Amino acid sequence: MNMQEVQKHVLICNGKSCCKNGGEEVAEAIRDQIKKSGYTKFIHTTKTLCNGQCKNGAITILYPDGIWYKEMDEESGRKLIEEINEELPLEQKVLLYYEEQHFIEKKTE
Repeated sequence: MNMQEVQKHVLICNGKSCCKNGGEEVAEAIRDQIKKSGYTKFIHTTKTLCNGQCKNGAITILYPDGIWYKEMDEESGRKLIEEINEELPLEQKVLLYYEEQHFIEKKTE
């Protein structure tokens, strides 16, 4: 794959806990939405092993933005791709975001 045009990298946890919480289905939904949106040259996906946030699974991470998403499902995976160019895509599922050279936990309201 030519990575020179890639603008976003989506890491989708497929560790044991996340898979129990639908991680594989999230990966399929995200990849399907990327194809439907015509973003295959611009968004790369990687299925990972455990990312250490099992209690919040299924976890998805967006880079270079440094945003960690919690409790992902097929619907939120699709919505992430639809909103990927917004300032804080899929804000309701944000667990951590990167700011001022460290991760900050997003407080729920």
